[in-house]
Amino acid sequence: MTSRIPRDSRLRLVRPRPLAAAPQAINQRRPRRPAPRPPEGTPARSELAGMARSVLAGAARVARWADSALGPGRGSATADGKATLSDATAAHAARELGLTVAKVRADWDTARLAGLIEVHGDTARPGWRLRAWNRDDSAVLRGWVALFDAWSLAQPEPAEEPAVVAEVVSAMPQVLSFLQLSAGPVPVAQLLDLLEQRVTELRTERCEVPYGPRPEPATAGAVPSAPDPDTPLAPLLDWALHALASVGALTCGDGHATLTPLGSWAVWVKLEQICVAAQSPAGNIEQSAEGMLRGCARLRPNAARDEYRAWLAARPVGSAVAELLGAARGEDALLRGLAFDALRVVGAPAEPDVRGVLDEPTLRPYALLWLAEHDGADPEDAHEVLTRPEATWLWVDTAAAVADHGEAPLLVRHLESAVQPTVPALLDEVRAVGHPRTVQVLVALAAAHPDPALAKAVRRAAFQVHTGAG
Repeated sequence: MTSRIPRDSRLRLVRPRPLAAAPQAINQRRPRRPAPRPPEGTPARSELAGMARSVLAGAARVARWADSALGPGRGSATADGKATLSDATAAHAARELGLTVAKVRADWDTARLAGLIEVHGDTARPGWRLRAWNRDDSAVLRGWVALFDAWSLAQPEPAEEPAVVAEVVSAMPQVLSFLQLSAGPVPVAQLLDLLEQRVTELRTERCEVPYGPRPEPATAGAVPSAPDPDTPLAPLLDWALHALASVGALTCGDGHATLTPLGSWAVWVKLEQICVAAQSPAGNIEQSAEGMLRGCARLRPNAARDEYRAWLAARPVGSAVAELLGAARGEDALLRGLAFDALRVVGAPAEPDVRGVLDEPTLRPYALLWLAEHDGADPEDAHEVLTRPEATWLWVDTAAAVADHGEAPLLVRHLESAVQPTVPALLDEVRAVGHPRTVQVLVALAAAHPDPALAKAVRRAAFQVHTGAG
């Protein structure tokens, strides 16, 4: 008589292999858009890279010093774990490099913004761009563009009302676009008129008309105040222009502002990204983060990254990162994975925000993987940073994304990515992590799996989770 008890070999899993959270992309064959050509007169990439190296020479010098002087066992870079150069380290660098402490601190901050230095806790180490500095023009230009994107951090923020400063930062892309299209010096007075118009448009779009009862004067301080419409914008424009000048994007003089070749090229690249998005079938550029991610869900990886870049280019980096993390906190596990894919496109500027969500159980596994890859780990090996429960929680979350948006065979193949060697071990640990979608995932897996014995075991586990049985 043949035993009806399934053999253990039928319940064994193949060697773990990580699978992407998103369903496989459909084969989209749309005609490729010819590579756009920069405006006439734009220097060659090698010349642009030379200009970027010149702008970032001081930052690269400090980064190389940090690499040699602050390697493993040689000391700490920061005093508070927040990437601020400690007094002792700044004084040490100033003595060895023949610079002032203020200059060392400024170059240190520039190196961090450009990705030449990465700070982890109280330890600094060279970023991948520094390692490729002398041989890879693309790495140099990406480093400079990262600094350009962070121009508002390059100079101390003015003392004016923070809400108005944020409006000016949001309005500056239009000012830069006008400078790029003008292809020459533009009077600052004309830029001020444009800035005031754009800020007015932003306020109109928000429709900041108070509805309902107004707060009493005694409690009004507890309510965030709206931007003061009477705040003069001229000082803020002056701050913005000088900050952009400090990163090498433009020059100011005689009441005029002019984009440098680097600045003109960078603005053109971002305008081109916006045009690409506007011409895409999904039209994702005007969508919210959630809408954009849903529009990219079935694109191939390269096409999705192009959409991410275009969407990001149309928004301030800080608000875009916050919006992506907000989408990741939702109930749709697919959007969680896609949001962190988009954050990989953001790169270094997103690191503080990603570190800030490590205490959120829902986002922690994704954040740990993002940080590991950002630190240079191979994506195939990044899963090693996860604890067993974190890896199991991520497996369930990924399975939820596949169950909601994928096909049954993909859910069955998702078993291969589990870290547990057998299905019984996987089911035991899945029950223990307490993922809110555990029951739905197990039911979907049982329905999809062609092996009756395995499907029965998975259904039993789903029932136990549902009833709270041991």
